[in-house]
Amino acid sequence: MNDLSPVVIIAGPTACGKTELALQVAEKFNGEIVNADSMQVYAELCILTARPDASELARAPHHLFGCLPASERCSAGRWLDMARTVLADIHARGRLPVVCGGTGLYLRALTEGLAPVPEVSDEIVAGISAHLDSVGGAAFKTELAAVDPEAAERLPASDRQRLVRAAAVFATTGRTLTDWQKEQSAGPGYAARYGTIVLMPPRDEMYAAIDRRFDQMMAAGALEEARSFAGLGLAADLPASRAVGVAELSHVLSGEWTLETAVDKAKTASRHLAKRQVTWFKRQIRTDLCIEEKFMERDCEKIFSFIREFLLTMPS
Repeated sequence: MNDLSPVVIIAGPTACGKTELALQVAEKFNGEIVNADSMQVYAELCILTARPDASELARAPHHLFGCLPASERCSAGRWLDMARTVLADIHARGRLPVVCGGTGLYLRALTEGLAPVPEVSDEIVAGISAHLDSVGGAAFKTELAAVDPEAAERLPASDRQRLVRAAAVFATTGRTLTDWQKEQSAGPGYAARYGTIVLMPPRDEMYAAIDRRFDQMMAAGALEEARSFAGLGLAADLPASRAVGVAELSHVLSGEWTLETAVDKAKTASRHLAKRQVTWFKRQIRTDLCIEEKFMERDCEKIFSFIREFLLTMPS
């Protein structure tokens, strides 16, 4: 592989149509699809993470979907290590990698590299998570502000994962996560030419698509998947345990909520996720082509034309 090898990225918020577009691009341009969704890496969650189904998997080669057990943690660094190997193999076969997903940090790690933040032990994370549970998010934020005021100001009290991460990095290194992140890598996580397409449908249409998709998940067996997942007895602070729908449906299984309440809350959580993703993609990623049309009005030929030009254009 050399630094001129092309990679197409298809990014955007949840339920914006990334999977179907990635399939069309892979079929048209001799491509293979590489997952960049932080929840679709987990083997035990297929329905609730909207992983490609059997018919979709049959249309093109897929990589890094369901590749890790839910008992493990997939960080941006771990994903990048796996992605490097997969991308190099795809390029070695003379095919086009089509990286598809909505986890912005994974995509930024790929195209810009990662700050050299040291690894944090599971024991430290577990201890800090337990402390957050005991004091609550608001009090935890106040404590974090004493050592990492920038992170505490930036993160909402509900963002458990990132609050714990910031506190754990300080506990491990004596330096703030914000400080570490200023030491950005000097180059991309994988040396290549990147053509980035971001899908940004109108918000009302995206929210309607989220609602339809969750209803489809329920019809496909999401409650049974949540029951099987609960049977694993995994820690609540594991990334897979925070997948949208897992916690909500667990309240149905325990008898605390009705199914209607859980479905409504899961749809709301998905909409909140989409809103955060939209904000991130608008501010944090270099976009070569932004598609804002409604689903039915999306001009795929415009996208294909961009990719043709991208593949034919060599940097000076």
